[in-house]
Amino acid sequence: MASTTDTGQITGTTDEHYDIIWFTEACLSNALRMETYIEDAEESGDDELADLFRRAQADSRKGAEQGKQLLARRLAS
Repeated sequence: MASTTDTGQITGTTDEHYDIIWFTEACLSNALRMETYIEDAEESGDDELADLFRRAQADSRKGAEQGKQLLARRLAS
């Protein structure tokens, strides 16, 4: 991604911090999206599909939490 990075010159945020922020936001957004998919699957009576989306949602929440923790540690130092 070196050709599209600005190393903080434009945004004022280092690429590494920006990447963590982006990752965390993407995980949180995906967790929200999965809620809609879970509801759709449940409404259609497809428990197998609903379970798949629940697992994906749990993984997204885990990724978001890890991203938040890493960003907090890095910003504190």
